[in-house]
Amino acid sequence: MDFDIIIIGSGPGGYVAAIRASKLGLKVVVVEKAEVGGICLNWGCIPTKALLKSTQVYEYAKHSSDYGVMINGEIKPDFNAVISRSRTVADTMSKGVQFLFKKNNIEIIKGSGKIKAPKTVEVTDESGSIKEISAERIILATGARSRELPNLKQDGKKIIGYREALTMQKQPKSMLVVGSGAIGSELAYFYNSMGTQVTLIELLPNVLPIEDEDVSKQIERSFKKAGMKVMLESLVEQVNIEGDICKVVVKTKKGIENIEAEVVFSAVGIAANIEGIGLEEVGVKTEKGKVVVDDFYKTNVESIYAIGDIVHGPALAHVASAEGIICVEKIAGLNPEPLDYSNIPGCTYTTPEVASVGITEKQAKEKGYEIKVGKFPFTASGKATSAGNRDGFIKVIFDAKTDKWLGAHFVGANVTEMIAEAVVARRKGLTAHDITRSVHPHPTMSEAVMEAVAAAYGEVIHI
Repeated sequence: MDFDIIIIGSGPGGYVAAIRASKLGLKVVVVEKAEVGGICLNWGCIPTKALLKSTQVYEYAKHSSDYGVMINGEIKPDFNAVISRSRTVADTMSKGVQFLFKKNNIEIIKGSGKIKAPKTVEVTDESGSIKEISAERIILATGARSRELPNLKQDGKKIIGYREALTMQKQPKSMLVVGSGAIGSELAYFYNSMGTQVTLIELLPNVLPIEDEDVSKQIERSFKKAGMKVMLESLVEQVNIEGDICKVVVKTKKGIENIEAEVVFSAVGIAANIEGIGLEEVGVKTEKGKVVVDDFYKTNVESIYAIGDIVHGPALAHVASAEGIICVEKIAGLNPEPLDYSNIPGCTYTTPEVASVGITEKQAKEKGYEIKVGKFPFTASGKATSAGNRDGFIKVIFDAKTDKWLGAHFVGANVTEMIAEAVVARRKGLTAHDITRSVHPHPTMSEAVMEAVAAAYGEVIHI
């Protein structure tokens, strides 16, 4: 065998698995047809956050007088410079992963990988040249792509996906965003903040529909306050392109509404990249467009594993990384714990930010829990007030009978940096008393977590 492990895909699942495997003494090769680092690093998480940082700086500059800082002259964003910076950030991080591969003696082969046999992968490079490599184990980490609806086919110009949304050469005057999940909401917020007239369309009753209803309503208010048009329980039925304008037919609760926009951005989810990688040829089982795996990511074919967006579970970068580590540790003969999918944090980097873990209040009631709910608004936070970012709150949900922490739902400035406290507390089974008696620094945004937990038990101080 040429290698101990072949990994197809170098996203946050593949590259993390490769590095961990190398550190465990395994000889690893990574096959990657595009940029090292995958979608997250090059076309998702990282460049999107760079764009959002630019909007944050722009917002601060526009409101600098609120902080006693006077800026003379016109304040306006340079759209091309903002896009260029985000690409530089993505490129820097991709080079960082390449450095880590070199540091850990991980070989990378450029090209498209396809399984030819349970221990053999065929790699086809851009020129069409084919090479075969073999290994005792193969890990599939091929990620996902933007999902297309039949009536919303992307042409890359007027009807676009996330790649085009991240690299537009000219800022559109108007944009219709279809889908208010994390990707849709983040980029809708970005373009709206930059001055594009944005209409956000969502089929379900709430923005960020998987979040707690209180959080969703806060984000909807914030979007509308920022000048965005939000249309809930609405469906795009048709898009007609006439010259430079997209004429969009939207079905709403009140009837048909016709909307014009320069660009339509489709953000209706993702589809797993399971086609053309040899699954059928070697008999790897799939179900509902995903690869079926066990608790340690082994498929029904003994030597083949799969992680990340192509397996069932949340399609999140940190989930893929965790799966990759567990997978290679099991291969290496260690005894890792299976991943607890009930304790996975989710983050959305709008303004205000959203972060959550566990179940929502509605889900807790549907499951029959008797619950205690605590909520602490950032209007009562000294740090939030002094920073000028008072929108949002911390909401926590406990099982009244067992004191088990069922869910945590944060919305506000920098809350994505705070959710890990709830993740660790839930994993270790900490009680409300453990949280409230752990001294939180003042003034910080994070002390709002302590206050919200105290509120659930009638012990809150500052409200």
